[in-house]
Amino acid sequence: MESMSGLGDKIKGGVSKAKGEIKDQVGNATNDKSMQAEGKKDKLKGEVQEGIGKLKDNH
Repeated sequence: MESMSGLGDKIKGGVSKAKGEIKDQVGNATNDKSMQAEGKKDKLKGEVQEGIGKLKDNH
């Protein structure tokens, strides 16, 4: 059961990173600095969520 919660966080992290990457690329293409910043924030959030998932898997 413990590893399932870690998996959930890893999945959420992957989704956040993917959304962030899309926002970053759209912001790049349209020269929208706030969209780029939002994308970078989402990618960072995703990396943190994945890290939490990995920690849960190891405990």
